[in-house]
Amino acid sequence: MKPPGANRNAPFRARPEPARDRMPQHAHAAPRGGLWLYGQHSVRAALANPARRLRRLLLTEEAEATLAAQLPPPWPLAPERAERSRLDQLLGRETVHQGAALLADPLAPPMLATVLQRPGPLLVLDQVSDPRNVGAILRSAAAFGAAGVIVQERHAPEESGALAKAACGALETLPLLRAVNLARTLVALKAAGCWVVGLDASGQRLDGARLADRRVALVLGAEGEGLRRLTRDTCDELAGLPMPGGMESLNVSAAAAVALYELVVRS
Repeated sequence: MKPPGANRNAPFRARPEPARDRMPQHAHAAPRGGLWLYGQHSVRAALANPARRLRRLLLTEEAEATLAAQLPPPWPLAPERAERSRLDQLLGRETVHQGAALLADPLAPPMLATVLQRPGPLLVLDQVSDPRNVGAILRSAAAFGAAGVIVQERHAPEESGALAKAACGALETLPLLRAVNLARTLVALKAAGCWVVGLDASGQRLDGARLADRRVALVLGAEGEGLRRLTRDTCDELAGLPMPGGMESLNVSAAAAVALYELVVRS
């Protein structure tokens, strides 16, 4: 985000960033309707989530010992022993799977009314498309006690192993809601008593103390594009992050973490 006074009309910009005895022959393959979760945090959190439907658990010997120390068995399903090379073939050699892979069904998105029953601010993402950014935002939202994260259904990444890995387990504990129409969802949040704040360099400084008595729904724009006009116009106010160090922008997930700190810790 650009600091106040520096090209104030510029938008917030973020830097781009089948059968049991046979493995799929290409990376990231999964049976229809399923997805592969990988990494110790993602797999452990999914095993502990009763809402997650699980299909297969593949572990190296070392990963099984690590997982058992952090989440003592019994687990919801028995693990299958797999060599690291086998997981590399399944998930792709570039994937940091830590010897753990879990085939599961996607989580059912919650209703807005259910999310609003939870305490804390909400985060609304306006066409943020990078799954690693969405996952990192989920992680920060969980860390700062947010009620949930809302994304636009048609312009947001599907649930995936990369998103879950970046979320570091938060995908299993924090509601991720998909809205068909983001502007209408913001209106619904207002009707529910939320104060909708769009994160944008053209606004006044984000001040947690000033917003301490309000329940905030914080809206962040897409990487490179910022908030869309209708989204901006639907917000109650626009607010920016001070950046005295002279940087022109922050990655959208970093901006979300800083803004949540301001709203939750400094309020």
